[in-house]
Amino acid sequence: MASTGLRVALRQSAPIPLDARFECGPGELLALVGPSGSGKTTILRAIAGLVRPQAGEVRCNGETWMGEGAFAPPQSRHVGLVFQNYALFPHMTASGNVEAALPVALARAARAAAARELLEFVHLGGLESRRPRELSGGQQQRVALARALARDPKVLLLDEPFSAVDQVTRRRLQHELAQMRQRLRIPIVLVTHDLEEAAALADRMVVLHRGTTLQEGPPLDVLARPRDALVARLVDFRNLFHGEVVAHDAAAGTTRLRWEGCALEAAHQPAYPAGARVCWGIQPAHCVLHRRDRPSRGERENPVSGVVGEFLPFGENAAVTLWVNGRPELELRFSVPAHVATRNGLAEGVEARVSLLREGLHLMPYVPLERLQGEPGQPAPRAA
Repeated sequence: MASTGLRVALRQSAPIPLDARFECGPGELLALVGPSGSGKTTILRAIAGLVRPQAGEVRCNGETWMGEGAFAPPQSRHVGLVFQNYALFPHMTASGNVEAALPVALARAARAAAARELLEFVHLGGLESRRPRELSGGQQQRVALARALARDPKVLLLDEPFSAVDQVTRRRLQHELAQMRQRLRIPIVLVTHDLEEAAALADRMVVLHRGTTLQEGPPLDVLARPRDALVARLVDFRNLFHGEVVAHDAAAGTTRLRWEGCALEAAHQPAYPAGARVCWGIQPAHCVLHRRDRPSRGERENPVSGVVGEFLPFGENAAVTLWVNGRPELELRFSVPAHVATRNGLAEGVEARVSLLREGLHLMPYVPLERLQGEPGQPAPRAA
């Protein structure tokens, strides 16, 4: 690893099992995602030096904060940590909260000026004298961020920073963070349960389960191509089934799959030999409803038929569950715009036909899907 950036490798068996490792470069934002209890907050606390795992290492910009017998105390690590509940001092003003994190050696006038500059940086100029109770949730979170930056941190840690604010404020804060990170040029580690937030903000995403790193990569790659069915479940990959690889055609760039009497074609995935049983999945966005009035060429791509088992209008869209071949145990979930559902007469009990787009059909190692019962995420699918 280069001498700059953050490197983390943590291991312990109790009280919270950990076997996590990742790196985060300067100016990079890395998102830790996973269900409650997967160790995300414990990892942040270990980076900050607030807990000491049994083994592993934490290195930042060439400094060893933990490892090889060393353990640097929190005050020497220069970590900015933003908590979910802000953790502001209620009796202090916004400026006072920020000044409390500035070096004590600074003269009083210099501290006030530095606090004012930081509050302006987080778009709170003019609100320096307000106390937390006089600020909105979004404004309190900005004060917490300014206070974290007052330490001139070498790494910024964000623990569900936007979860306590309303949706509109959340989107605004996310936008501001995306702007700020371009100027900070330090590693930023974000803990979030919101996969859309991770996909929108992060350069890379780490999927954790019971303290273990399962997969790491660009968010859209992880969400579209989970390495196994467990990761698929954790990232809300909606449609999971069993199938069998029939053959590969490298020249055509395709892999043929047999699924419950249906012949499917996927993009070439030669890691799975002909005859192998596999798990396979497809995201709702790659399930295209056939139009009743004017079929399109794309509808010849992996067409499957069924009966609508559930139809749920949801704002401007409608959630549809299709029972493939009329079988309730073969549930294919997707959504369509409400006007498309109306035009095609979708309702429970209506026959419908969809295409499963080749590029979205993703193969994974075989596991009995019943093993995933009780795991976080959507209800486990019925194995086909």
